Amino acid sequence: MKGLNKMLCLVDGEHYLPVTKEAIDTLNKLEHIDIAAAVFIGGTEKLRDDSEESYSEKLGTPVQFAKDNDIPYDIIVDMIRKYDIDTVMDLSDEPILDYPKRFKIACKVLNEGITYKGPDFKFEPTSQYEIMEKPSLTILGTGKRIGKTAVSGFVSRLIDKNGYNPCVIAMGRGGPEEPEIVHGEELEINAEFLLEQSEKGVHAASDHWEDALMSRILTIGCRRCGGGMAGEVFLTNMKKGAKLANEVDSEFAIFEGSGAAIPPIKTDKKIVLIGANQPIENLTTYFGPYRVGLGDLVILTMCEEPMADETKIKKIEEFVAEVNPNATVISTVFRPKPLGDLTNKKVLFATTAPESVKYKLVDYLEDSYGCEVVGTTAHLSNRPLLRQDMEKYMDKVDVMLTELKAAAVDVATKDAIAHGLEVVYCDNIPVAISDTYPDLTKSVIEIVDSAIDSFNC
Repeated sequence: MKGLNKMLCLVDGEHYLPVTKEAIDTLNKLEHIDIAAAVFIGGTEKLRDDSEESYSEKLGTPVQFAKDNDIPYDIIVDMIRKYDIDTVMDLSDEPILDYPKRFKIACKVLNEGITYKGPDFKFEPTSQYEIMEKPSLTILGTGKRIGKTAVSGFVSRLIDKNGYNPCVIAMGRGGPEEPEIVHGEELEINAEFLLEQSEKGVHAASDHWEDALMSRILTIGCRRCGGGMAGEVFLTNMKKGAKLANEVDSEFAIFEGSGAAIPPIKTDKKIVLIGANQPIENLTTYFGPYRVGLGDLVILTMCEEPMADETKIKKIEEFVAEVNPNATVISTVFRPKPLGDLTNKKVLFATTAPESVKYKLVDYLEDSYGCEVVGTTAHLSNRPLLRQDMEKYMDKVDVMLTELKAAAVDVATKDAIAHGLEVVYCDNIPVAISDTYPDLTKSVIEIVDSAIDSFNC
């Protein structure tokens, strides 16, 4: 029957069997619903016969019982796959299912690409439109300011050097009304150019401009508004951007998420970024496990004190291994990479990195690039404070070194040029925290090759 919704019901022994049966019968009477099976998830208060055979016969549908007193998360997943389920309907209640358990079920169900619903809630996996006509991957994150654009730049540069000819499609809260192609491989993108774009009203620090500057490849900028609990966006023109990506001269597409929002385009593989600086409960509860479970490659970023100590990093790695045992996991830190020569120059460094790690970045810059960092500011996202910090050091430096974020163009670049300073933009490179992890470069190439293989199958 066209449009038939195959449903798996979650039931418990806290309800009398006749009540549960009436609920299932009510659903079955709806023309578009077919109750394919049920999972008995616990509770014995009103259960008189605990045999699967008897329960299945009385409910009129196959029932799978939990094998112990724990919530049978794996059995729910097995039944979804066995019966090709479209929707999991929760007919249970407190005390069998509390909020944390329901969120855990939701993550399991959404990772199967289907809907989880109950009497007053409905959680759906993020939209994944089948648009792409070339191999592709998604880079998504568990939050904002954890390095998605930096990793996207690293990935795109790497695979471009290895002959894969990629393009990047990025969505941001300040993206253009219509998808915008930026020929990073052709344009001379420098401070003056970006300032000119900014003065035309372009958000020249938007992610796709950063991708174009850092990677020197073709990028497509899109916009989005809103971000749901599981990563759905309210508004985006990324579908149009994906169609453009099919038309441009590239052989591989990289879709870049925004904050915790997930690109609504179906791709062949996914890279998930986890900020080790995030509260661990944001990763292990709610829809953190859903996002983590999507990754073929999981990269932990900011894995250094004071943002995260060894104990926290280990906990996150163990959690990822539990939720997504097939994923490759690599813990990293970011280190700055200026796009211009800083040798023997006095530098004012603007970054989005927290104040707590700036001394590490300063030491790295001075040791690696032969410069003297006279001053720093971590206020790229706060224009008044950024201006205050810049005023302290403008007369003491030769160069404004800045990440391309937030107010990097309309304040940092503009004011620095007006003061006669050279402006150099700064990339951030992910580096594994030890050689005990899989090689990051090889792991990225493997994911890209796997994406190509999946596309060609």
